[in-house]
Amino acid sequence: MSEVITVIDIDDDNDNNEAEKRVKCSNVASPAAVPDGKAIPWVEKFRPKSLADVAAHRDIVDTIDKLTSENRLPHLLLYGPPGTGKTSTILAVARKLYGANYHKMILELNASDDRGIDVVRQQIQNFVSTQSFSFGVKPSVKLVLLDEADAMTKDAQFALRRVVEKYTKGTRFTLICNHVNKIIPALQSRCTRFRFAPLDNFHVTERLRYVIEAERLDVSESGLAALVRLCGGDMRKALNIMQSTHMASQHITDEAVYICTGNPMPKDIEQISFWLLNEPFSDSFKRISEIKTRKGLALVDIVREVTMFVFKIKMPSDVRVQLINDLADIEYRMSFGCNDKLQLGLLISSFTKARCALVSAAE
Repeated sequence: MSEVITVIDIDDDNDNNEAEKRVKCSNVASPAAVPDGKAIPWVEKFRPKSLADVAAHRDIVDTIDKLTSENRLPHLLLYGPPGTGKTSTILAVARKLYGANYHKMILELNASDDRGIDVVRQQIQNFVSTQSFSFGVKPSVKLVLLDEADAMTKDAQFALRRVVEKYTKGTRFTLICNHVNKIIPALQSRCTRFRFAPLDNFHVTERLRYVIEAERLDVSESGLAALVRLCGGDMRKALNIMQSTHMASQHITDEAVYICTGNPMPKDIEQISFWLLNEPFSDSFKRISEIKTRKGLALVDIVREVTMFVFKIKMPSDVRVQLINDLADIEYRMSFGCNDKLQLGLLISSFTKARCALVSAAE
């Protein structure tokens, strides 16, 4: 019986190579396009590039500028609330010292990095022990920037104490934190301390106007006042709120700002305060619950805003003190996740008690 022999097709190696090349070419991503200005967060886009651009704290900035110019920069400890210019100030110092190559001369660590004792013994130790090269006209020391240093463990801080002393000749350390009491005294005594207070309304408004002009935004005066009020002296927060509101609405008004952030509007707080001071318990509970649901307000935000409103109301000092103490207790319980309805009932009860005291005082 004869076998039928079929011819088997054999692929040519050249065809295989060309196919592989096509697959590889299709898998290779094209070079990423350089992001335009709209894609950059305004916090980074408008970060001060020099010490002259820092919005506030001119006394601190001028002192650091003078020390930098005279090549007498000490170890620094910059502390204060977030968004007050601590990191921007020291990065401006780095640019002044090293120019465009400042990234090669600084070691920057923040809370996203491992902050244990191994980092001090390895990463920081290796950086400060190597020989530095001067990229500027004057020979410069290296800079170690420890952002959010209050997140470092105690063991790491004790290890860092000896490193700061040993490598002072060629390295300067800058510690940045929000709470200076979390830095051990031994480290504090080795640094020159500067406190960055919250920015006042004038400097926040001035910087926001600069950004508004640069971005050609349509911002009303009421919208600008709302931004300044909500940021609480935090420039980073003000820029983030303004950018978020601009994405949601081309015309930035006070109502657009409050809706974007979810904060209760002043007129809502006035209405809630009126109910608390004048309406019976059941009516106040029903109306406040309804406005919370309709506008998506958080009770903790209402308590904070009502507390500030209490300071504007004329009442005897003892009544005001007791009422503010009750509001503080409610906010404290809310931070632990207590039931909203129970705390709302306590809020109305506190104002009912204050109302009875006001009536007794008037009689």
